[in-house]
Amino acid sequence: MSLYDEVGGAPTFERLVHAFYEGVAADPPLRALYPEEDLVPAERRLRMFLTQYFGGPTEYSEERGHPRLRMRHAPFPVTMDMRDRWMRHMLHAVEVAQVPEPQAEAMRDYFLRAAHMLVNTDDGQGHPPLTP
Repeated sequence: MSLYDEVGGAPTFERLVHAFYEGVAADPPLRALYPEEDLVPAERRLRMFLTQYFGGPTEYSEERGHPRLRMRHAPFPVTMDMRDRWMRHMLHAVEVAQVPEPQAEAMRDYFLRAAHMLVNTDDGQGHPPLTP
């Protein structure tokens, strides 16, 4: 059974991603990284991606191709501060979605690794960007 199924499938991922984007909407520096007027398209893309990553339906790849996370995030200045803001909202979303342990730990681990990998800009605090 996939993690997607273990945590309750689509309803859990809908709660998770919706709670995350509620945090993004209330965080002006992070919100500025999302070019759309409405966060609904970004919410849908992240929900499809996470659904697929954690073993659910593959709608993301069917619609958008390979995820290519670094390439898709390259145009945006992702600093350590942005990474930390993103993580704060995602960790809160895991709690809101009531993801059980040990699945929550597996998700937190993935989110931390992915968020850190996407840092691509020095934040002026002595934290250099990661290099490919």
